[in-house]
Amino acid sequence: MGHGKETPRQKMIGMMYLVLTAMLALNVSKDAVEAFKNVDKGLTKTVANYEIKNNLTYEEFERAFSENPVKAGPWRSKATEVKERANELFDYLQDIKIEIIKKAEGEDTEAVDGRTVYIDHVQKIDENNIPSEILIGADENGKANNIRALIDEYREFLVETIDGENISVEESVRQSLNTDDGRATDGAVERWENNTFQALPLVAVITILSKLQVDVRNAETDVLNFLYSQIDASSFKFNKLVPTVITNSSYVMRGDEYEAQVFIAATDTTKKPSIYVGNYRTVNNADGTRSYEMVGDYESLEVDDQGMGIYRRTTTSIGDKNWSGLINMPSPDGTIVSYPFDATYTVGAPNVVVSPTAMNVLYVGLDNPIDISVPGVGSEAISATMNNGNIRKGRLQNYRGEWVARPEVVGREASINVSALINGERRRFPPYTFRVHNIPDPVAKFAGVTEGSVAKNVALATPGVFAVLEDFLFDLEYEVTGFKMIVTQRGFDREAASNSARVTPEQRTLIDGLSRGQKLYITEIKARGPDNRTRNLPPIILTIN
Repeated sequence: MGHGKETPRQKMIGMMYLVLTAMLALNVSKDAVEAFKNVDKGLTKTVANYEIKNNLTYEEFERAFSENPVKAGPWRSKATEVKERANELFDYLQDIKIEIIKKAEGEDTEAVDGRTVYIDHVQKIDENNIPSEILIGADENGKANNIRALIDEYREFLVETIDGENISVEESVRQSLNTDDGRATDGAVERWENNTFQALPLVAVITILSKLQVDVRNAETDVLNFLYSQIDASSFKFNKLVPTVITNSSYVMRGDEYEAQVFIAATDTTKKPSIYVGNYRTVNNADGTRSYEMVGDYESLEVDDQGMGIYRRTTTSIGDKNWSGLINMPSPDGTIVSYPFDATYTVGAPNVVVSPTAMNVLYVGLDNPIDISVPGVGSEAISATMNNGNIRKGRLQNYRGEWVARPEVVGREASINVSALINGERRRFPPYTFRVHNIPDPVAKFAGVTEGSVAKNVALATPGVFAVLEDFLFDLEYEVTGFKMIVTQRGFDREAASNSARVTPEQRTLIDGLSRGQKLYITEIKARGPDNRTRNLPPIILTIN
């Protein structure tokens, strides 16, 4: 093999060839054959693991598409094309394996079952004429030319798909799928086809084809991860933004103060919105989109650390009161997005208001704080009952509300029925109905991140995997009860499991063996929440930098 500028794959192939040649010279070819068999079996296992990981990613594309077809659709289409191109090249390499073995041993060989190759059952492992005949050919017109052309097309397709948006992924693809010519032992330039396959025994050629299949799946993995990251590259980190107005009462007595909280539901508390109250107008842009801008005199609300603005008015007359405005929120790409809101409250006779102080749903397994008030009536005169659970008086620390609701069954609505003692008579009000949900799943984090890259020393110093509930108004804790780490070292996948949130010594050894640019996979993450349900969390895929 050549000694010029070679890829790691070419270096490995060259090393295997030299070792085989040396062992054959020592008349221990059986040991050389077994070595190649073991390498091929390891590569086959690595391919299987890549396929499992890639299929998980394809499932995530389908989930994202079902939730938001407009946002995820273009990236799902690109991922589907990557899958088709990767399978096409992978299957072609598998066909050549089968062709070589069957031509050497006959159609009834036990080494081939359908499209599966069993390297241990290959008999003519040292046959070195047929592989060269098929791959190189008498006039150098063999199928190795097709392999090189398909790899080149696949590589350029992936690079075009990345479109210069991630240089590190692009460089990884170029290196792993490199087909540059090499140099022969005499230093002369030698075609990639000859440099890779010529005059090698059958077992070595099968192993090299398996390594090429690993390269195909590895490049597929890198590009899929890039494409999936682009779904939310210019979007907010939550799936729905709703301009929200929550009041302590939408029906007030004359002379009382009207108060409302104005905020973006599920907002990022690290980015404060700007909230304006007044008239606004809608602008139809040339590209078909809509934008909004304030007009005339308007008021800017003070925004607290939770992203909430407080709007106050002292009522002086009876009737409907309308107010509106815009909530301006900086998006991840730096642009300002405006969300209009319109609200109405009524000043008049007493009525009942039931408003959740944390969310517009109730969660099973939690004490949900609830505000129940009847204007002009003291809290001691108010009673409440609830179906699908129970409700009691009580105040939770850090939350508004003098009532606590605890629903029981997910999927069934919970209705709160309120009555109040007014002028010596018990008055009942129409029920208020809420949806009942499970507590949301947390996000698994390692070294403070869910994806991307991490320094090796940081990874080694990280004590464990943690489950964090993001963008949720309740302060809840999840306990990670187990996870598995998988790394690829020297062409083989190695794994170690933990039965708790902490990294085990075996797992830390796996991390310590990683080099810059290698992947760390954290899978099978399980977390138990305050409702005692165990969740299976998505895997974490990190690159060591």
